[in-house]
Amino acid sequence: MPKLSVEERDEFLAKLGVIMNIATVDGDGAPLVTPIWFVHEEGRIWFTPRQHSEWLKHIRNDKRIALSMDEPDLPYRKVVMRGTATIDFEVGNDDAWRDRYRRIAQRYIPEEDANNYVDGTDDQPRALCSIKLSESEVRSWRMPLEDEPYQGIWAKRYWTDSAKVKDQAPELFENSVE
Repeated sequence: MPKLSVEERDEFLAKLGVIMNIATVDGDGAPLVTPIWFVHEEGRIWFTPRQHSEWLKHIRNDKRIALSMDEPDLPYRKVVMRGTATIDFEVGNDDAWRDRYRRIAQRYIPEEDANNYVDGTDDQPRALCSIKLSESEVRSWRMPLEDEPYQGIWAKRYWTDSAKVKDQAPELFENSVE
């Protein structure tokens, strides 16, 4: 599948309603995956765990995380990240970053409802965390567009020598994409 350009990636990360899955590791080394809201700003992915979130406890103990975001419709864009989380503001400092939280909420619910949601839950402290794209492993891809070669539907390493489609359309494999 073709990689997203930086512009395509940033456009996708700005798309309203895209849910992010965050993977953390507990004290026993077991993974936990949680779907959450996020916003992409200033070269970072920002997210806000509640004070008693299990995955916030994991981040405090092991800052390694993985993230995935995808869309259910063509061209099925996907972004996967692996890196180190930063706790930018610990629980109880919400007033310092509440405007960012409003922007996060507004990506998922209409502005007036988002403001009511944020104001109605401001007595439930959160932390503000982020991960820098520039310091993380970032992979992205999408389905080939109409003017792109079909073999781009998968990375070259996934095709076997006996692939049916290779016999039917060998020209697709002459300059396969890695």
